[in-house]
Order: sequence, then C-alpha cells, then structure tokens
Amino acid sequence: MRVIKAKDYADMSKKAADIMAAQVLMKPECVLGLATGSTPIGLYQNLVERYQAGELDFSAVRTVNLDEYKGLPKENDQSYYYFMNDNLFSKVNIDPKNTNLPDGMEPDSNKACEDYNKIIDSMGGVDIQLLGLGHNGHIGFNEPGDSFVPDVHCVDLTQTTIEANKRFFASIDEVPKQAYTMGIRNIMFAKKILVVVSGKDKAPILKEVINGPITPKVQASVLQLHPDVTIVADEDALSMM
Repeated sequence: MRVIKAKDYADMSKKAADIMAAQVLMKPECVLGLATGSTPIGLYQNLVERYQAGELDFSAVRTVNLDEYKGLPKENDQSYYYFMNDNLFSKVNIDPKNTNLPDGMEPDSNKACEDYNKIIDSMGGVDIQLLGLGHNGHIGFNEPGDSFVPDVHCVDLTQTTIEANKRFFASIDEVPKQAYTMGIRNIMFAKKILVVVSGKDKAPILKEVINGPITPKVQASVLQLHPDVTIVADEDALSMM
C-alpha cells in the first residue's frame, strides 16, 4: 500500500483527482470504477473543473459504480445514480450509455446481481477503482462478516451503516435496508485501487486497514493483498498512524 498524506479535505480531493485524471489522460478509453458518499465529492468537483478548463476528455471513458440502493428509482435524489449524475456525469462529456450502476429497481436480487456481474466482466478490467472507507471498514456495501463475498450481491445493511446514511434522508425509516454491491473479487480485480479517507472519525479504522490483520470483520483489510493500492488521506484520518 502506498499512503499519500494530505493536509486537509481539499488537499486530499486534489491529490486523489490528480491520480484519477492521470488515468484518463494516459488511457482515454479507460474503465473507471466509481464510488459515492460524501468523501469523493471533492474529487469529482476537481475532475469537473479540469474538464471545464479543457484538460480532460471523458467522451471515451466507461464507468462502473460500486453499488446502488435496492428499491430506489433513478429519479430519487438519494439514489446513487442521481448522485453520480448530479456530481459528475451531467457536468462532463461522458456518454450516458457508458455509465453503469446496479439496477436498484430490479426486484429479483439474483437477476440484478447476475446482470451486473456480466456488465463488469464485459469491461475487460477496471483500470482504477475508487473507494471510500466506512466507519466499520466496509468498502462498497461489503459489511463486516465471516467471509469475503466475491461477486455482486444483495446486502442487508448493518445498523451502523443505516445510522451513517440517515443524514441523507428525512427519517431513518426512509433509509433503504438493502443494497446491491460489487463483491471483493470484483473490487480486487481492478488494476489499480484508489482509496480516499478524511476526518478524525476514520482514523481508528484506517489504522486497522493498513496495519491490522486481514479479516472479513474489516472488509477493507483485504486491500493489503492487492499489488497496486494508493490511499490518499488527510492529516486527521492519519492521526493514529
């Protein structure tokens, strides 16, 4: 693992965007694995600014997202499709046909997972996979458990994750209880992995991810086995290292 220390959230966002932008410049037809949540927003803002300045071209880029809530339509402002469109897709020249997320409205979980696995595998490999880090060590919606689930699957979200997401909804009752997510094999098969981490509240879990044992109880700990992982974290997130 390569750890890049950033001064604060803005610096973390810029440094991470430098890495993502370099991938697009080096391989205009690259496959980007994307993530949602509050941490990557600054990174996406940086990419949009570079596109607007004429520095980046997304016309040949293809994307696959980590996850999507089950039961939320694309039009719902808390769906991850809406998030991606609002923060990136609608602001750059990416072809909407080249953007992919799990189908949150597919009621048949097995079909939704099988269909998305096929999409990911058809890409010929993700060039760089962006990840955030949950307070319990989850990546995507791969929650702490007794095993690493390899492929796309439907997850019952833990109470910790539901609590963390309730700030985005009118009440905790509205937070979806399930989500479709890439599995660990899907994530680990990416050629490069970029993890963004910010804030003192993430310091304990980041320390475990980097220095702790590899265990499904901390799903992100499996990243220690990947040959090309870069973690960009601010001073607060690295304060226990």
